[in-house]
Formats: sequence, C-alpha cells, structure tokens
Amino acid sequence: MAEVKKFKTESKRLLELMINSIYTHKDIFLREIISNASDAIDKHHFLSLTDESLDRKGNYSINIERDEKNRSITIKDNGIGMTHEELVNSLGTIAKSGSKEFLEKLNKTKKEEQLELIGQFGVGFYSAYMVASNVEVKTKSPFSDKAYMFSSDGVESYKIEEIDKKDRGTEVIIYLKDETETPEYDHYLEEFALRDLVKKYSDYVRYPIRMEVTKSNPKLDDKGVVIPGEYEDVKEIETLNSMVPLWKKAKKDQKDEEINSFYRNKYYDYEDPFTHLLINVEGNLNYTALVFIPKHAPQNMYSEKYEKGLQLYSRGVFIMDKCKDLVPDYLRFVKGLVDTSDLPLNISREVLQKTNDLEKIGKNVEKKILSRLEKLLKNERDKYIEFFKQFGINLKYGVYDQFGASKDLLKDLLVYETINKESYVTLKEYVKDMPKEQEFIYYASSKNKVVANSLPQMDLIKKKGFDVLIFNDDIDEFAISMLGEYQKKKFKSINQGDLGLKDEIEDKKIEELTEDHKDFLGKLKSLLEKDVADVRISKRLTEAPVCLVSEDGVSFEMEKALSHLPNNEQFKASRILEINPNHALFKSLENLFNDNDEDLEVFADLLFQQALMIEGFQLKDPVDFSNKMTNLMIKASSK
Repeated sequence: MAEVKKFKTESKRLLELMINSIYTHKDIFLREIISNASDAIDKHHFLSLTDESLDRKGNYSINIERDEKNRSITIKDNGIGMTHEELVNSLGTIAKSGSKEFLEKLNKTKKEEQLELIGQFGVGFYSAYMVASNVEVKTKSPFSDKAYMFSSDGVESYKIEEIDKKDRGTEVIIYLKDETETPEYDHYLEEFALRDLVKKYSDYVRYPIRMEVTKSNPKLDDKGVVIPGEYEDVKEIETLNSMVPLWKKAKKDQKDEEINSFYRNKYYDYEDPFTHLLINVEGNLNYTALVFIPKHAPQNMYSEKYEKGLQLYSRGVFIMDKCKDLVPDYLRFVKGLVDTSDLPLNISREVLQKTNDLEKIGKNVEKKILSRLEKLLKNERDKYIEFFKQFGINLKYGVYDQFGASKDLLKDLLVYETINKESYVTLKEYVKDMPKEQEFIYYASSKNKVVANSLPQMDLIKKKGFDVLIFNDDIDEFAISMLGEYQKKKFKSINQGDLGLKDEIEDKKIEELTEDHKDFLGKLKSLLEKDVADVRISKRLTEAPVCLVSEDGVSFEMEKALSHLPNNEQFKASRILEINPNHALFKSLENLFNDNDEDLEVFADLLFQQALMIEGFQLKDPVDFSNKMTNLMIKASSK
C-alpha cells in the first residue's frame, strides 16, 4: 500500500526556491543525479570490501536512457540502493540538518548570486525539479528483500510504494515539464545535449556513464563490401565520459604532449602553454591542481568582461568554471583547474564553516606558481624574460594591489632594462652592482631604452657612471611607491628635483649662479606662473638647455596615468623648470631680459612647451605653439 506524506515547511520552501529562482541554470540537474549515482556505487564498493554478503564482481556503471515518447530521462546505477527508511530520510527531508540556516542565507542573497550559493551547497536530487514535472525513484538495497518507488511532483507531497525490482541499485526517472513558447526542456531529450552535459560536468566520474547512441556507418552489400556514398544508422551503447582525469594519472603516465593537447583543446589556444604545474597536496586539505601559464596574454585580459579563475572540480565532478577564490588578481592570466574532495557540496552548516578552504587552496596554488617562476628566473633567464614581457605588468600590479600585501612575494621577480646593461636585471642585481658612493636606486620612466638615454635629466647621472632602471609601464611608479625601498636603498626618479647627489662645491656654485641671475629667473617664473611652481638653475643638465622636474609626491608618470580620471587636477605633479646655465640659450634669453625685449615672453613659453614635449605631455595649445614657431622662423629668416 502506498504511503503519501507531505513535505515539511522548510523543505517545501527550498523546493520552491530551487524550481523558480535559478531558472537560467537548469543544466546542473544531470550532474547532481550522476554524482549521486557515483556516490552510491562508491558506497557499495567500500562496504563490499568488508561485507562478504555483497557482490564483489564490480562491473559498476551508470546508464542514461532517453524516452522521447514519454518525454523522460532515466539515470540508472548498480550502487548500494536504499531501504525504505533510507528513502524517507534521504528524499523525504531536504537538508534536514541545515535547511533553516541555508534558507536564511539564501534569502539575503541577490537573485543572480543564488545559483553560486546553491551550487556551493549542492542541490542534489532535488535539482531534478528544475526540469521535471514529476520524478520517480526506483531503488533496491542489498540489505532488504523489498524494493520501493518514491514519486513526487515536488510541490506538496511525495508517495512511497513497494515495487517489483530484482537488481540492486537506483533508477531516477525524470519526466520533463511541458514545453513553453520558448523551448526549454525538449532539448534534454536530444542525444547531443546529454552527451555535452556529461562531457562538461561529469567527464571524470570514475565509473563508465553509458548511453545508447545513433551512429551513421557505411552501408555494406550482401558480400560485406562498402557501398560508396551510402550510410545507415546503427544504434550502439557508448561510454560518454573519460573516467580518469589527466591530473589523476600516475606521473610516469603523464606525457607532455598529452598535457599540452589537453590545454589547447580545453582552453581554445592554438599554442602550447608556456609552462604547466601539477600540484598534489595531501594532509588536512587534499587537492590536485593542474595549472597553465599561457605563452601570450589573452586579448581581452584587461577588459571588464574578462573573468579570472580556475575551474573547480569535486572528486572529478565539474562544479564551477571560474572560481575567483583560487587565483589572486595579479595572476588572472593563469588557466587551469583544482580538483578536491574536501569541499562539502551539500546543504549543511558545515559548508559555511569551511568556506575558507578555497582561500587556503588558492594561497597554496599562488605560492607554487611563484616558486616555479623563481626557478625559471634563476635557471632559465631567457625563458623567464619572455614570460615577463607578456605578464610582467601583472606582477607589478600585484606589488601595488591591496596596499602591497603581496609585495614581498613579488619584488624579487621584477626585472628591468637599464641604461648600461644589455640584459634585464633584478632589483637585487642592480643594488649589488651599485658603486659605493651611489645612495639611491635611480629610474627613468620612458617608452624604451633609446628614448631614456636621450632624456636631458640623464646627463649628470650618466656622467657619474650610475646605472638607471627603465620603467616602461604606467604601473611601474605605483609599484615602486608601494615598495618604498629595496635592501634599504630608496628609489629616486631622475625627474625628481633633488637627485640626492651630494657635491658641496657644485652646490655652492649653483647657489652663487642663482643669486647672480635671480632677477632673470624671477622674471621667467612670473611669465610662466600658470605653468610652473619655480624656475631654477640646473646642476643635472650638461647638454640640453632645459628640462622639467617635480618635487616629491605625484610624479609626471603618475599624472599621465591618472589623467583620464574625473577631477584629475588633484593628481597634477609640481612642475619645476630647470635651465642649463652653460647653454648658449641661457645667455640669449638673459640678454632679452636685460634689453626688456617683449620676445622674452614668447621664448619663455616655447622653452616650457619644449620641456613638456620632452616629458611626453601634450602641448597646452598646439596651434598657438605652431604660430609662435612660424613667426620666429619668419623673423629669423628675414634678417
């Protein structure tokens, strides 16, 4: 006689949420049912090791059957099955130990985030109701002589009745909902759709997942000879899943070509990866990770639409495509996956207590990746430089991000071109080669080495024989500002007003020149008062007539990088115009000043705009600049 029971209030509410709230992600129902089948087989296998009454032949499998006429999908397993009591406890009560807490959390979650939350908790058997109008579960346990069937529409109640079933195991029969105006359910009856879902979510379930498929084979004549151009449909049982994940194979069976092929196919790259890491961790937290560094940065890596993250598997079952917790932002280019059995995926309070496990795994994966990069830097410098040209900007971002939280992990992985050396150098190598009298780590922000070498601010530094790091990314100065110093050596831009070069004789000379020409300098400052904070005699210039420098604070490169922001006036560098007292132009301009010539204002403005161009800034008024240059050329050529 059939038993009819009503769902408890909490169970009913959870069913409603699952059926109605996550309507855009119905595909996971097959993953959950297959995972349950795999768990049931695991349990039978484990118990059979110690219980001689259980069949030990194995031959485990999961079978999928399609019935287009009745619009149903059946998933069969030959696992442990369920007794009457187990059926009531497992299917009659949803998440009995934690449904209340789960619902409280779910109600506080935005609708678009509910899938992720529910996916973390594991919706299990009840996910079937996202696509089903009714579900039947036929099951038999080897510990019971009787078999039972659970059936429910997932609304108010469920029914359990005794049935005739000889073989152990469970059959879940899902009767699909009626189709709507927008097709939603019929495609689950298609062979290719079920094949794709198994491949995506359950490819690495350890037991064969089989289904009858239709194949088009060449037609043969009566003598068994192929008839050209003629084919016939043949039905056969096919195993849909790979079963053994590449990352679970014994090390001796893992071939580089197989790993590279896996990468190319899975991540749609036409090239082999730059390198890969296979990480196996056993202990309090068990997991395997297969991580790839691409040869080139993805084209959309810096767009808002790009999603970082590693794929997450639980015991070979696909859970999430982009798990952000597994990689920091600065390693957003890394691809790969993590497979763990230690993340609970059921609706229970334990899930909430263990959510930091993902963060722990992510931290460990991060350290492993950085360790590999350190080895490359040490043992394969040329290969590392190729990596850094692609992804160095990401490491620099990592130094700056989150107030420098990762700077100590990353600072020794940074490499730079320099003025004096042919190859890239690390900060450690730069400091090691510094002359004893050099107090600072000097750097120049420039597009390339050629441009950096031609900067007028470089004159005195080169004369001293000091090397200079070349910063060619917008992020460089931000990263260095977060480092502050390296091995007690502070960083100093060649554009800074004070280069930190102590020379009492030279300093005295500059003081005297400033005093001797103070009226002239004061006049230039007044003419350029809207553009510069000061006009000074330069001790750094030996060849060029003029340059711009800044005081401590916002640098020129920071100003350029932040210029696109609203209200960017607060990010303006303090501009100081330095003039070379030994250049012929200095004397010419001072003569104009002494003669009270009106052209001094024009020359002063041109001098400032020339300095602007050298620094890579846009001209204040290109048309005005052009007109002034044209008039000067006319004036000069008419003499």
